[in-house]
Amino acid sequence: MSSRRDFMGMALGGFTALGGIGALYAMKKSWDPLPSVKAAGFTKIDLSSMVENKLAVEKWRGKPIFILKKTADMKKDDRDLIVGSDRYHLSIGLCTHLGCIPAYKPDDKKFLCACHGGEFDTAGNNLPGLPPPSPLEIPPFKLEGTTLVLGETGPEYQKMFDAGITV
Repeated sequence: MSSRRDFMGMALGGFTALGGIGALYAMKKSWDPLPSVKAAGFTKIDLSSMVENKLAVEKWRGKPIFILKKTADMKKDDRDLIVGSDRYHLSIGLCTHLGCIPAYKPDDKKFLCACHGGEFDTAGNNLPGLPPPSPLEIPPFKLEGTTLVLGETGPEYQKMFDAGITV
């Protein structure tokens, strides 16, 4: 009798362990992002068609992304994205003060947040003495030739991140 009781205990323990493993697997799968969410995490932008001093606004993860091809007379900055001989401004287009969307003023070559008077230069740096507490954020990116891939960390972004300029 004791051997039958041992067998029943081991069988019950085995089925319980299998059920536990199945439940853990189901929980892990429910935590993984859906494929559609993963696909929405990356945005590719061709920089070769950009026009100097004209702001392009793209959308990434529901946020506006500012891309500005800089002219030769615009101040060089460590925050510039350099592709070949061209320099670009790249940032999440949300003011770091109240989350407003700044407007680009091409004649003044600066970003202006009208709701509180905040200003950013063409590198996304906040101008001193005004409300924004920090520069515009730079989203994670990777360069593939003249194609910018948003949402993926490449060596160029990692260098900026390590230097503390991505915010």
